[in-house]
Amino acid sequence: MAASRVAAQSPASATSALHAPNLPNPASVWNGASRPLAAIDAATVAAPDAAGIVDPRRAFLLRDVFAQDVTRRLKLPGAEQRAYADRLEAALNADELGNLSGEYVVLVDRNPNVQALLIYFRPAPADNWQMIGAAPVSTGRPGEYDHFITPLGVFEHTPDNMDFRSEGTQNENHIRGYGQRDMRIFDLGWAQAERGWGKDGMSQMRLQMHATDPDRLEPLLGIRHSKGCVRIPASLNAFLDHYGILDAEYAQLIDSGQALWVLKSDRQIMPWAGRFIVVVDSQRKSRPAWSPAPGAMARAKMPARKDTAD
Repeated sequence: MAASRVAAQSPASATSALHAPNLPNPASVWNGASRPLAAIDAATVAAPDAAGIVDPRRAFLLRDVFAQDVTRRLKLPGAEQRAYADRLEAALNADELGNLSGEYVVLVDRNPNVQALLIYFRPAPADNWQMIGAAPVSTGRPGEYDHFITPLGVFEHTPDNMDFRSEGTQNENHIRGYGQRDMRIFDLGWAQAERGWGKDGMSQMRLQMHATDPDRLEPLLGIRHSKGCVRIPASLNAFLDHYGILDAEYAQLIDSGQALWVLKSDRQIMPWAGRFIVVVDSQRKSRPAWSPAPGAMARAKMPARKDTAD
């Protein structure tokens, strides 16, 4: 398949990416077009300097792309971004991944009053995690049979649980559970999760992250509404897929000469591709202003008990 991933080398120390010198201007990467090209050229962004080093701070160029391409976005105040960086670091430390750096990480807050996904990056272990972008999601809603509470923890995205793509077909309730055709399903394998029905307890569920019905379910992102998976906006699905945000291990297979049908030929896997999705619960007791719940019009599109899709 055609696209490539260029290996990045971390410098001995990395300064703050907010004021990083000598970073390419995104507009120049996009050839000065009125809007960016469909994809940043990964090879250009990851081109080494005269010393043969690829500055990992270039990973922050995807902030502008996220703002351009992801249509459902959340704008977190700086203090909130730092608080979630602390939650991410705590979760990674608990999983013996405290030195993780140089790759993107996806963080999900399953709290009923938040329901958000955030992408983070830090160039080196000594640096602070900084947010690339955030979007609303829907995680598991308890109260019905076969509905799980989305499990907490650090989950590795690996080809051992090969992803697949949506066929875009409707179920008996006219719901496209995995979204429109060709959306990618990020499969995280079997996970122990708390049952949301009966006498509670734990059971295995198949944990996935995927798009959802664009007309009836995507407007409901921002509240718990799935059977345990993480539902995301279609535009975020395309962003994660195209830039290989979670494709570090898939890229290794491609680099070894394997062909993977699930990866598109026009992909631009960045050299800072990651592999971890971290689910936390912020324990919030009220909804923050930056994460609004869907309104009555969005809820009215979904007839009661007709959302059993994932």
